[in-house]
Amino acid sequence: MTWARLKGYFETSLAGLTQPTRSDWIFALRTVSAGLIALLAAYALKLDHPQWAMMTVFIVAQPVAGMVLAKGFYRLLGTLVGGIAAIGITTVFGTNPWVLVTVLAVWIGICTFVSSLLRNPEAYGAALAGYTAMIIGLPAFGQPHLVVDLAVARCAEIVLGIVCAGLTSRLILPKLASDAIISRLKRCILDLATYAGGAFSGGDPATLSALHRKLVTDAQTLGEMRAYARLEAPSFAPRAHPVRRTIGQLLSALSAARALHSHAVPKNAALIPVRSELQSLVSELATKPGALDDTALWVARLDAIAGNARQMPDASTDQGDDRVGTITRLTIAADFADALKQVLRGLDALRAPATRPARGRQPALVVHRDYAGAPRNALRAALATLLVAAFWLTTKWSEAAGTVILVAVVSSLFAARPDPVQVAWGFFKGTLLALPFAFLVGQIALPALPGFGWFMLFVVPILVPTALAMANPRYVGVATAFAINFLAFLSPHQAMTYDPGPFFAGSASILVGILLAIGVFIVVLPADPWLAANRIVRAMREDLARLCLHERVPRRSAFESLAYDRINQLMPLVQNAGQKGDAVLGGGVAAVTVGLEVLRLRDASQSHAIPSETALSIANFLRGLARELLFRAPSDPQTSTVAVARQYAANIAERNGTSELLQIAASLRIIAAAIEDFPDFFARDKG
Repeated sequence: MTWARLKGYFETSLAGLTQPTRSDWIFALRTVSAGLIALLAAYALKLDHPQWAMMTVFIVAQPVAGMVLAKGFYRLLGTLVGGIAAIGITTVFGTNPWVLVTVLAVWIGICTFVSSLLRNPEAYGAALAGYTAMIIGLPAFGQPHLVVDLAVARCAEIVLGIVCAGLTSRLILPKLASDAIISRLKRCILDLATYAGGAFSGGDPATLSALHRKLVTDAQTLGEMRAYARLEAPSFAPRAHPVRRTIGQLLSALSAARALHSHAVPKNAALIPVRSELQSLVSELATKPGALDDTALWVARLDAIAGNARQMPDASTDQGDDRVGTITRLTIAADFADALKQVLRGLDALRAPATRPARGRQPALVVHRDYAGAPRNALRAALATLLVAAFWLTTKWSEAAGTVILVAVVSSLFAARPDPVQVAWGFFKGTLLALPFAFLVGQIALPALPGFGWFMLFVVPILVPTALAMANPRYVGVATAFAINFLAFLSPHQAMTYDPGPFFAGSASILVGILLAIGVFIVVLPADPWLAANRIVRAMREDLARLCLHERVPRRSAFESLAYDRINQLMPLVQNAGQKGDAVLGGGVAAVTVGLEVLRLRDASQSHAIPSETALSIANFLRGLARELLFRAPSDPQTSTVAVARQYAANIAERNGTSELLQIAASLRIIAAAIEDFPDFFARDKG
């Protein structure tokens, strides 16, 4: 039944790519309604560019209410900062056009640099602050006295769109981020149970690999939604940290199940009971309707399984030829049971209302900042903007101002994406597709049939399918670009006139601007997502080396928070890279396992039950492991660290050591297995 469920899941997922759900329809109708309300309000307020209010609704539109609030808040903040910057720059440098565009380009570079060091939605706000100054400053070129009015009008249009989008997302059949997190986490738990059931029974590797990749992707989505839920409802803030820990435990359980699958051995009497109990539990969990309505029974069973697995098997029990190997696999099985238990407890914590803040300080989180990539992104955005602005000033082509703005927008907004060329190309395709629709509606239909009623009749049948596509992760980029630029080309006003000359000139400037930005991404300091991924991997190895060498032993929770955050940043860089990406992600999760085993060794070496020579051996091994992590390159021969770990574990088994010593041997074997499974991950990259 488990494998039937898995196959059915993928068939349903494939079918669901073209079949909008009820929530998709709600999102589409809600978004279009909010846009029309914003446009009507802009008409009533007699704003100069009412299309910006409606465009803002589609820019910040998200299926989940918390995402709308988060993106809207940072869009407003970025617009205010950009408006203030535009006023200051234009006031001081507005008399000299070359100095003005140079300073604006530098400002865009600075904001792109900051954006590259932040994460969504904060990164979006920083990038917006950069190109908003250009959007406001260029129209005031030669008329610096108008910049304040332009900035105020721009902010008013943005605020109006944000308010309409935010209110409708909360009042009209809202989909809350907190509910979405719980729903997605439940699906992840069931998928994890399905994966574990297949792993414990020797399932098909290709099917397991596909589900492994899906689970990692869903874990990343959960991490992103956590920030939105905190902004959506302050009451969710005390539960935001458990979300991060729960995601980490989910990945740890996934790693343990993969390890048990990869290192399966012929069954023996010591392993059969634990493995059978785990397989029975996860199979039942994956197939039982409403299994997650009450987790108490599952938690109790997992607790019992973990306790049994951690008991040292009796010497008379058949353990095969490798006693330490048996204990190692039992330890991994116990880790899987413990991690799944913590995931279930995390689900309960999310469902339970937070009555009071959690006591005690949460572990500090040292966020990885891409200080190597940020200057490149900043230089590229500033240089691209400055070169196109120089062309504009030299040729005095009036429509080139729109090209300058689009180059600034695209080169800044997409700079930190793993593949900016692909994202920008999707934006271009959506923009190009919007052009004929905008021409037919704005230049043919509405001038002949004016009025808001006719506007709705022509626009709604176009925007509703667009919003449905925006709800689909596969098409969200192209669909969003279509919606935004359809409204930009259309430029709805209460009195629409037939004037194709400016329409095509402005449209051409926008398309050329996007293509120029794509060319800049390709030619000027081209981005390589693997370089960014390698920097994060290097940081993870350095984290492990510090665990080995630092005098102070950190708390387990602090290390887990740091490690899981690193993985969360790594996922979007490599998750679409096939087997190579899977190996990097697998190595990242295995690094968490290695770190936890290092902590176990550090704690064991401080125990009075451990002989002093054993503690010294552990210290020597950890120093060797740190050297391996910091200095060995993939092309270098493997050092003796793995061999030492296995030999030392074997020596303990030969001496028939105590349970404490056998647990040390198991930790050594787990570390050795992880390094052998992902040798390139645990080796220093050549860059």
